[in-house]
Amino acid sequence: MTDTSQTPQSVALVDDPHAPDMFADEAVGFFIHRGVIRVTFSTGRACHASNPEVSRVVTGRLVMPAQAAGELAVELFDFLKRKGVEVPGLMRTDEPVQ
Repeated sequence: MTDTSQTPQSVALVDDPHAPDMFADEAVGFFIHRGVIRVTFSTGRACHASNPEVSRVVTGRLVMPAQAAGELAVELFDFLKRKGVEVPGLMRTDEPVQ
């Protein structure tokens, strides 16, 4: 039997126009277990019943293999850098390491 688990394969991407969009104000938690990353997102929601109050509500979770999550982080950082978005807290690649 041939082991294909490490062989990169080209798989066609099918765009589903009904796939939901998710909005989040922030990522509030990260957890890794058995090589799988779980990222929890939240959004501020206002209750207008009597006394307007804002709560942070979990709006979604992203679950993906750690390797893919690392690739996502690098690609997202590169994308933001190309678009001129300053990412706070990250070392610039053109700065010397001390």
